[in-house]
Amino acid sequence: MEDTTLTSTPYHVPALLEQSLDALDIKPGGVYVDCTLGGGGHSRAILKRLDAARRGRLLSFDQDMAAILRAGEDPDFKDNTAFTAVHGNFRYLSNFLRYYHADEVDGILADLGVSFHHFDDPSRGFSFRWDGPLDMRMNTRATLTAATLLNDSTEETLADIFHLYGELRQARRLAQAIVKARQQAPVDTVERLLEVVKPFISPRQEKKELAQLFQALRIVVNDEIGALRSLLTQALKVLRPGGRLAVITYHSLEDRLVKNFMKAGNLEGRIEKDFYGRISTPFKILTPKPIVPDADEQERNPRSRSAKLRVAEKI
Repeated sequence: MEDTTLTSTPYHVPALLEQSLDALDIKPGGVYVDCTLGGGGHSRAILKRLDAARRGRLLSFDQDMAAILRAGEDPDFKDNTAFTAVHGNFRYLSNFLRYYHADEVDGILADLGVSFHHFDDPSRGFSFRWDGPLDMRMNTRATLTAATLLNDSTEETLADIFHLYGELRQARRLAQAIVKARQQAPVDTVERLLEVVKPFISPRQEKKELAQLFQALRIVVNDEIGALRSLLTQALKVLRPGGRLAVITYHSLEDRLVKNFMKAGNLEGRIEKDFYGRISTPFKILTPKPIVPDADEQERNPRSRSAKLRVAEKI
């Protein structure tokens, strides 16, 4: 479990921690990227395997300033010369690496889950468990919020969002209900949204379907799929031969994209062959089947249940 010296409760408990470290095959003098600093769990563990005297480096990204500031107060990070906190979205990976003079890296880890801190802070609006503003921005400087999305989008757009990113069967009815309700009063708080959508949610599947609904909104507000697509294509360019890409996903849309990219080296999953009919790919897949948390980890950290780790090595 993550160190909790700065807070009484964990900011985040990283999923598949040891498996991720093993996947990266960390070299003491290597250069590594943690795309999602969050509470620092993965970054802290990676740093323990690096040697700054041998020019080992870790660059950890986060678009949420709260995570960057928290790391700056943590002695494990602020006093470690191997560590660089990068305040930015991992979709700009290659630009930031050039800025920090790390054009090539030995490993990239991306844990695409949401930090406990975000889910557990009512003011951020990521969870349906308590009332608060419908915000859902990872980067609080961004302009698009979940409330803006719900109140300004067309019915067709909302239905597409709920269907594509939430995989909700009642997507059209939910969109109709929201458009109708916002004519009377804005749908801008968690309580207001639940009031509108609960008549269309199955009581037996309430937690699951509400989680899918909130997931869909969060994905669009933060352009999570677009960011992941950018990360994957840039990761291929910045990894050294023999460098490893390890990605932890939490829903089928992410997992399918990562699986296809590692298999084919392109976002479409399009298999290319050479003159002799041999499959041409820039990666060697190290996880034919994704690594998932065992029963003990799921019991300790129920939020890890949907985590899937895929790993590939650049040829």
